[in-house]
Amino acid sequence: MGEFEKSISFDGRDIRLKVGQLAPQAGGSVLIQSGDTAVLVTATRSAAREGIDFLPLTVDYEERLYAAGRIPGGMMRREGRPPEKATLTSRLIDRPLRPLFPSWLRDDLQIIALTLSMDELVPPDVLAVTGASIATLIAQIPFNGPMAAVRVGLVGDDFIINPTYGEIEAGDLDLVVAGSPEGVIMVEAGANQLPERDILEAIEFGYEAVQDLIKAQQDLLVELGLEISREDPPEVDVTLENYIRDSASDEIKNILSQFDLAKTERDAALDVVKAKIETVISGLPEEDPIRIAATANSKAVDNTFKETTKKFMRRQIIEDNIRVDGRKLDEVRPVSCDVSVLPKRVHGSGLFNRGLTQVLSACTLGTPGDAQSLNDDLQTDQQKRYLHHYNFPPFSVGETKPMRAPGRREIGHGALAERALLPVLPTKEQFPYVIRVVSEVLSSNGSTSMGSVCGSTLALMDAGVPISKPVSGAAMGLIKEGDEVRVLTDIQGIEDFLGDMDFKVAGTESGITALQMDMKIPGLPLSIIRQAINQARSARLHILEKMLQTLEQPRSEMSPYAPRLLTIKIDSDMIGLVIGPGGKTIKGITEETGAKIDIEDDGTVTISAVDENKAKKARNIIQGMTRKLNEGDVYVGRVTRIIPIGAFVEFLPGKEGMIHISQLADYRVGKVEDEVAVGDEVIVKVREIDGKGRINLTRLGIHPDQAAAAREAAAVNR
Repeated sequence: MGEFEKSISFDGRDIRLKVGQLAPQAGGSVLIQSGDTAVLVTATRSAAREGIDFLPLTVDYEERLYAAGRIPGGMMRREGRPPEKATLTSRLIDRPLRPLFPSWLRDDLQIIALTLSMDELVPPDVLAVTGASIATLIAQIPFNGPMAAVRVGLVGDDFIINPTYGEIEAGDLDLVVAGSPEGVIMVEAGANQLPERDILEAIEFGYEAVQDLIKAQQDLLVELGLEISREDPPEVDVTLENYIRDSASDEIKNILSQFDLAKTERDAALDVVKAKIETVISGLPEEDPIRIAATANSKAVDNTFKETTKKFMRRQIIEDNIRVDGRKLDEVRPVSCDVSVLPKRVHGSGLFNRGLTQVLSACTLGTPGDAQSLNDDLQTDQQKRYLHHYNFPPFSVGETKPMRAPGRREIGHGALAERALLPVLPTKEQFPYVIRVVSEVLSSNGSTSMGSVCGSTLALMDAGVPISKPVSGAAMGLIKEGDEVRVLTDIQGIEDFLGDMDFKVAGTESGITALQMDMKIPGLPLSIIRQAINQARSARLHILEKMLQTLEQPRSEMSPYAPRLLTIKIDSDMIGLVIGPGGKTIKGITEETGAKIDIEDDGTVTISAVDENKAKKARNIIQGMTRKLNEGDVYVGRVTRIIPIGAFVEFLPGKEGMIHISQLADYRVGKVEDEVAVGDEVIVKVREIDGKGRINLTRLGIHPDQAAAAREAAAVNR
């Protein structure tokens, strides 16, 4: 294949494709570019490894800082572990791509997206998603595509396709829609409490644009002389499947129809049935076809048994409209909540239970210096004031495995919950704290990400964070068999694992703040998405009602162990004075008062301490240092040192002036020590500030009313 270029005019912006110039040894590659943002996406296929019984697809999105004309920091001066944004983009590519590969495919597949250049207008993530489809098609990997993705923004009353960073920031919606010719495959969104009808309209608007990109890919294949690879699946030996279905169907259906069984009891009962089958098979002659099929793969019996169970569970939902736990299709599991479950050393805590899913969220309030700096990715330097972290320990599902650093799933679920809560958080001016919430999944049986949204809302309110409205969330599922479709409310683990959709919706009573939809089938019509979103609203409001019965509004007082923040504003030209040479002055204030001090470039000073009096002391020192003096101002001061020609007086914290001996009294003074001693409290007036900024004080000409006012002000500031 030689070099080939194509330009797609798309909603007023050009998307340029270049094939054949870069990465010639990759299975398929494309350089996809819009503006000055360029992403190289490759797709490579290797032969299947022995014993693999799943699709080993790996998707990696990586950024190079040279793409934005920057050199990495740190000792190594090179890119290291991918930042959180890169991990989330890898997931964004993976989620719409994976359902389009045939279920029988077992070859190793790797998609790599490298952002080689990025401007400040065009986000690279949706380009990478579409590029992954093009590279896969060119690599001739079996694929039920094409697939494409667009971003939809809302500025004012108008939807826009692929908005710039500035338009995303200014708008009320950040929605990514991915789709195939068969329908929508993935939705990911953050919204500013938008009504369901607006979200649905945005999804439809985005999917129309996706169709244009799909058509462009189909045209590209024709121009390249390629067809979409549709390899025939390998022949499947149904001997084992038929045996398990015939011998275990009655017992499986009986277990699935016992709605009072708990998850652990149901799993144990199914394990007993499977163990009986394994025992019988192990006693068959080695030449028996059933035993041969069972021993062809170490997981053959286990996988076939799960597939048989899946079919019976799905059939029960489709035919009887009843779920394995006896719930109706739109019924939420029992909900219970609690707050302040941890001692107040933890600034706020919330415990959320929905069925067997349990999430404990803890809220910590920090100072501006605790904000996370986002300077390790291609985004312009930013700081995060709200951090949401999600942990999923193995005991939450009754398993044992090594504890490692957070994986992609943990990072993705934390980001979703963070996005759900951001629209209701107070502004920096209203609440200058940096906020971190950690959600610990203590028990998992479906929809832990939405459980963390609910638990975190409770933790924030328990910590006294003045959120504008509480947020709740629910996960919706889907069972689709031919033309028969059932939408499930509040899915549990088995319905997620054996179903066709995981659709998470979070929001307030006013509207949606976040949603995320993933499919296991090649696409979903908008009519079913509409049903799922509307059905989710009833579930969200039901859960929200239970939450508000526990804690109706944010607490008016914070934990006594939370830092107390005082904020003042100084002239920006005074920042250097407060910091001092090498930070000497600010360090001295911190050591003297025990308060932490953060200064921003605009002169905003935030002072924090658990003891509010320490914060006030530091504030008074800084205010004194930076206060602009006027001749004639009167203060209460204290003599700090004496020289033959006068006395030095600290009349404001950190600010000192001198009283000349001639200004100590209205008569001739022989010696300074005759009038004042070190440590004496004196009333002084600013006589003049000379050209070098030196302050000359006097004790003469002070009216009694001025002296009284100065004493009163000093008493307040102590």
